[in-house]
Amino acid sequence: MKFYERTEDEKLKFAVIISKSQGKWVFCRHKDRNTYELPGGHREAFEDIAETARRELKEETGAVEYDLTPLCVYSVFGDTRDGECLKEESFGMLYFAEIYSFEEELHHEIEEMILTDQLPEHWTYPHIQPVLMDKAKELGYIL
Repeated sequence: MKFYERTEDEKLKFAVIISKSQGKWVFCRHKDRNTYELPGGHREAFEDIAETARRELKEETGAVEYDLTPLCVYSVFGDTRDGECLKEESFGMLYFAEIYSFEEELHHEIEEMILTDQLPEHWTYPHIQPVLMDKAKELGYIL
């Protein structure tokens, strides 16, 4: 992984949002997995990357009221969770969200959203998500 202050907007393919609510971490569990992940996902056609972050945060956590702050651009390459090998650098935008309220139910592919004091033991993307948390800490968003 590499980190950047910025890159060309058209290179940004996904958004990931480190989130807290009431002093607790916010994590999601997809219906097809037994691991936890940070909210986030791929950018849709003609969507601004900040719109991607807002859409994914709502879809995966049910967040309704929140503050969203862009932290940095990051890139990944090599092996992915699904066994795919990215031969080119793939860019994403890392955000931080403080969530104040949630919808009653989740309506998408997420089975469960949790609020916790502890980071998960079983990450969906164990070579990416802990590194993103470390970067947010370095930038002063995690104490």
